[in-house]
Amino acid sequence: MMKDRVAETPLRYVALMRGINVGGKNMLPMKDLVGFFEAAGCGQVATYIQSGNVVFYADDKVVKRLETVIAMKVEERFGLKVPVVLRTASEMKAVVRGNSFLKAGAAEEMLHVSFLVDRPGKNLVAGLDAMRSPPDEFAVIGREIYMKLVNGAARTKLTNAYFDSKLQTVSTMRNWRTVLKLAEMMA
Repeated sequence: MMKDRVAETPLRYVALMRGINVGGKNMLPMKDLVGFFEAAGCGQVATYIQSGNVVFYADDKVVKRLETVIAMKVEERFGLKVPVVLRTASEMKAVVRGNSFLKAGAAEEMLHVSFLVDRPGKNLVAGLDAMRSPPDEFAVIGREIYMKLVNGAARTKLTNAYFDSKLQTVSTMRNWRTVLKLAEMMA
């Protein structure tokens, strides 16, 4: 009985959606996005900036189907195929603690994280080209790719398309400032 209660206790999550309201494309009003999450059974839904970052509470039953439900609603209403990547508050806290580039003294404005839907196999990670975009660097740790993008995200060849194709999963990138703000919102 106690185990059932724990499973039903809502946890704090963030949904990271790729390609929303970027460069005037894939326009999706945040109020509509909030409505989709509320209709799916999420509580205390809040967004951060206009690029598809949604913080909310949900129980296990809701979360199990949430990525599919939200992607379907966005496609039905706006005609957009948008991947949805979920992380719990504890996972986001671990992301913040786990950035080796920050620990090594890299400037925060160079730091980015790509969040992966699935954990890639070691063989796929080994196939990544460390010299794809020098002087940029990256480290794959679990379901995250930490990046130090010396010349910024607009000039790197370390893109979602590259990582998705090589790691056979779906990714979405956030700058370090956004990662920190989302972790703060989830605390």
